[in-house]
Amino acid sequence: MTNRYLEVAVETARQAGALLLDEFQKPRQHEYKGGVDLVTAADRRSEVFIVERLGTYFPQHAIVGEEGTRREADSGYCWYVDPLDGTTNFAHRYPCFAVSLALVRGEEILAGVVHDPVRGETFHAAAGEGAWLNQKRIRVSATERLTESLLATGFPTRKRHESPNIHYYYRFTLLSHGVRRDGSAALDLCYVAAGRFDGFWEFDLQSWDVGAGILLVREAGGVVTDLKGMPFHLGGKEIAASNGRIHPELQQVFAELAAQAPPR
Repeated sequence: MTNRYLEVAVETARQAGALLLDEFQKPRQHEYKGGVDLVTAADRRSEVFIVERLGTYFPQHAIVGEEGTRREADSGYCWYVDPLDGTTNFAHRYPCFAVSLALVRGEEILAGVVHDPVRGETFHAAAGEGAWLNQKRIRVSATERLTESLLATGFPTRKRHESPNIHYYYRFTLLSHGVRRDGSAALDLCYVAAGRFDGFWEFDLQSWDVGAGILLVREAGGVVTDLKGMPFHLGGKEIAASNGRIHPELQQVFAELAAQAPPR
């Protein structure tokens, strides 16, 4: 690993993951930040640690964190930090959560790390250097058809009644080997990159949810677009990722469902 940004991000994510595992053993402590959207003491502790560490190594970089960090800078570089992706899982002691860090310059994602502390899996990528799981190079799957695919999706924690995704979930469940809903978009994207899932889609995600995962999928040979098949840009509200082979079929189903749905 020769990329200095990536080296620091990997070590930072792993140390933050150790903090999360420590908090995971403690009695539940969580609050609501709107509707049924949870935030735990672990989210905050992890973000404070990550922001302090990134700020020490890269004081000229901006930082945007899910739990409120907004550190401005003029360098053009910005870190997107999700200190605990899968907060609801964490709060309920469901062991599926991760730390996600992405370094962005303009529209380009330069480096990304997603660390799963429960399984000891660190997914990482730097632009042009491939996608990796720990020390092993990873690639997307070779699945050719939607009917042979395993997919993943997620549902919003806020305004669930406004999301059309239950209809998408139903349709794709009938058209594929199945659709998993694990509650961590960062890990879902990593699993596409590693060939564990063949495709993924979701609505209303934030840049810190998907920044690292997008780079991993692309560096692993996959495709990331919006649901209309246009290039995905950070800040977009609809995302689809796949091994590329099944993407045309995904897009066809997305178009059919969008035509049937009332305006959002």
